[in-house]
Amino acid sequence: MCGSTQNRFERDRLKKLEKIEALGLDPWGQRFDGHIAVAKARPMCPELSGVFGERVRVTGRIMRRRKAGKLRFYDIKDCSGTIQLLFSRGDLPEAQWELLSAIDLGDLIGIDGKLWRTETGEVSIFVEKLTLLCKSLAQPPEKFHGARDTELLLRQRYIDLIYNDGVLERMLTRTKVINSIRQTLSREDFVEVETPILHAIAGGAAARPFITHHNTLDIDLHMRIALELHLKRLMVGGIERVYEIGRVFRNEGIDATHNPEFTMLEAYQAYGNYETMMELTEAIIVDAVKALDKTMVFPWGEETIDFTSPWPRRTYANLFAEFARCDLHDEAAVKEVAHQHAIETEGVHPDVIVNEVFEATVEDNLQGPLFVIDYPSSICPLTKRKADDPTVAERFELFIRGMELANAYTELNDPRLQEKLFRTQLAGLPEEDSMARMDEDFIQALKVGMPPAGGLGIGIDRLMMLLTNSRSIRDVIFFPLLRPSSSDAADHKPS
Repeated sequence: MCGSTQNRFERDRLKKLEKIEALGLDPWGQRFDGHIAVAKARPMCPELSGVFGERVRVTGRIMRRRKAGKLRFYDIKDCSGTIQLLFSRGDLPEAQWELLSAIDLGDLIGIDGKLWRTETGEVSIFVEKLTLLCKSLAQPPEKFHGARDTELLLRQRYIDLIYNDGVLERMLTRTKVINSIRQTLSREDFVEVETPILHAIAGGAAARPFITHHNTLDIDLHMRIALELHLKRLMVGGIERVYEIGRVFRNEGIDATHNPEFTMLEAYQAYGNYETMMELTEAIIVDAVKALDKTMVFPWGEETIDFTSPWPRRTYANLFAEFARCDLHDEAAVKEVAHQHAIETEGVHPDVIVNEVFEATVEDNLQGPLFVIDYPSSICPLTKRKADDPTVAERFELFIRGMELANAYTELNDPRLQEKLFRTQLAGLPEEDSMARMDEDFIQALKVGMPPAGGLGIGIDRLMMLLTNSRSIRDVIFFPLLRPSSSDAADHKPS
């Protein structure tokens, strides 16, 4: 829509705003008690057409309107659904009809009326009283242009939520899933906590942090890249089953499955191990699936995902042999496969090459749900080794449709080995990387004594992608990070 047309529409709305004020009404609304959700009102409608039902009070945003003689039909939408309104010229006071003439698409209104089913079977409300709750001064997007502009929708998520079918429902699904996760963990006696977002030393993952500065203390701080190390400190302090659902921040790339700011669940259970966490992971996700639907089979593009438990388990080594077609301990063969996939090997540690080959050859083939277990210990510095084979770490990752969804360990609680592994990992890292400084206090906490434990991390945004059939992480985050728009960039140019 061009600027002049947009301005004309806004001028028209401002004139209607003045008309509403001239009627002695507040265009921004007042308290409106006693209304019910549209979804609750609809089932109360009589089954027979032409018969009045109960009186109801609802609120909503005007989405459509049309005329039929002395009748006006409006559709309103709240967060639970839509319903049709019937306005009859002969049954409304003149002041109400005047108010109706000043109402636009996008306005928020309150309705008192009687439920009524039309001859065509449409559930409706026969309006007895109209209340304006908020005048909208912005013209709604054109149905097939503005409301389909991906860039607009991501920058103005409120437009997406209002005008595109299914978006609000998808976002509300996120809340249902998180509520289900909390219920599952509460049932298992886990305690929910909140840990710091600002860290003096970033740790718990190999990732590049965002850095900020505290003016009063005159120190640089890192936005957290993981929840792990503070949750483990709480286990040392005596909270044997602890979890947090929180935002973490990684100063890295953006693609279909990565956003620099994302939501993680991390949970730790004293006196458990990675097998304990596999059972917990399966319970969390299966419960979430059940909270959304009666079936365990969900759509994924033209395919489906079957969440029916139990889920299979395969070892890292066996999957590597199957898809990379070589033994992960055969360094020469691994390098040859790496070269076939344009993976750099010069000066790179052999174990790092193995993992990059695994990512390139194996992960896309894991349809899942599948637990990949027993990773090489050299790439798992926070993980306990198997008692009978120290080259293997007690770790799993859950894969569904080629996407890593969960990561879990039997946690390392030997402070001497942990310090040694930290120093090995730190060697040669650039200063800006997350692990370029050791968290000495965490080592001190381990010296006090952390119980043997299992630990788990689940990517909430990726889980939401799978449960809502969304191919981009941006579709399941309310406000994903975007490049500044051209207007934003102009506003921030130095004068």
